[in-house]
Amino acid sequence: MKLYIRNMVCNRCKMAVKNELEKVGIATEQVELGEVTLKTAPEPMQLEQLRNSLKSLGFELIDDQKSLLIEQIKTQIIELVHYSPGPQPFKLSVLLADKLQHDYTYLSNLFSSVEGQTIEKYHIAQKIERVKELLVYNELTLSEIAYQTGYSSVAHLSAQFKQVTGLTTSAFKELKGHKRTSLDNL
Repeated sequence: MKLYIRNMVCNRCKMAVKNELEKVGIATEQVELGEVTLKTAPEPMQLEQLRNSLKSLGFELIDDQKSLLIEQIKTQIIELVHYSPGPQPFKLSVLLADKLQHDYTYLSNLFSSVEGQTIEKYHIAQKIERVKELLVYNELTLSEIAYQTGYSSVAHLSAQFKQVTGLTTSAFKELKGHKRTSLDNL
């Protein structure tokens, strides 16, 4: 049996969810971003306890298919942008359609109608957040960051960064307290 959880966007989230599952006595096989595979079906009371404890941590159990599909789209994009090494040699639309077994047009229309933004804008927001993270670490050149995040050039990265944030990459690096956004708020 699988459970699907909204706002589970990092390894720390996975640990927090796993801890909550253990607290209510639900045995797991695997905990991944947005998805938990259970060893056995939980009792209704356990599920309700889990729902309440997850809610207090900012997570939410997903019950309906459309919400589940939207979370799966977000999870695929987050994994692609934040946890895959280097640029990807395929189109996002092809990746999503293949992984989620739905026509991309359907996925795109569903995502836009529920989220109020396109999949592409969400993808760009994730990429810009990854660029911010890499800029803060100050370990890579802008060329290396552009390559790692899948931009065709430094100029393209710089233009999109300025368009989304209103700042140049160098102005962002000079900011104290850097204006980063948590992944679940994008």
